[in-house]
Amino acid sequence: MRLKFRPVDASFYDLFSESASHLVVGAQLLAEMLGDGNDREGIASRMRDAEHAADETTHAIVKRVNSTFVTPFDREDIYALASALDDVMDEMDEAVDLVLLYGVTTLPTETSEQVEVLQRCAELTAEAMPGLATMSSLDEYWIEINRLENAGDRSYRRILANLFAGDYEAIEVIKLKDIVESLESAIDAFEKVANILEQIAVKES
Repeated sequence: MRLKFRPVDASFYDLFSESASHLVVGAQLLAEMLGDGNDREGIASRMRDAEHAADETTHAIVKRVNSTFVTPFDREDIYALASALDDVMDEMDEAVDLVLLYGVTTLPTETSEQVEVLQRCAELTAEAMPGLATMSSLDEYWIEINRLENAGDRSYRRILANLFAGDYEAIEVIKLKDIVESLESAIDAFEKVANILEQIAVKES
């Protein structure tokens, strides 16, 4: 059996944990954005700051990879995970931006289910990142993310059915469909992160 020996560089694990923590902030801001009576201009500004902070962490991960001779796991996996985490933040940022740009004041009630899924996915992802150091106890994480993604899919289909039921003006349907698709894409992006973590764990075990 081939044994793997790699020096421990805790900075990678810290950076991935930092990246996931940005997603928790982003999901909370998204929930605030879709709530009633909130300062949407202010929330959108805070979301932009959070997205920039997430970008900085992603750049720090890439810089660390490029300056480290031996990485804790394969470079392509580090790049893939960093990119997937960044994609989640981008999708949530897009949803917040669309709500502001479209001037949407009322959203389908089912969008709250999507946001709840996103918040839970963010929490689970942040909790899972320290597990990269040992590659253990991560199976429950990706199983639960998959379950949440399936729940998000069901909410998404219900929202689309309601949007096209004839109760909304055509222009509102277009606006709301764009927003809920961004939410759905963010949920899918969380599942991609979980899939990458699973692939890394299998490869490194």
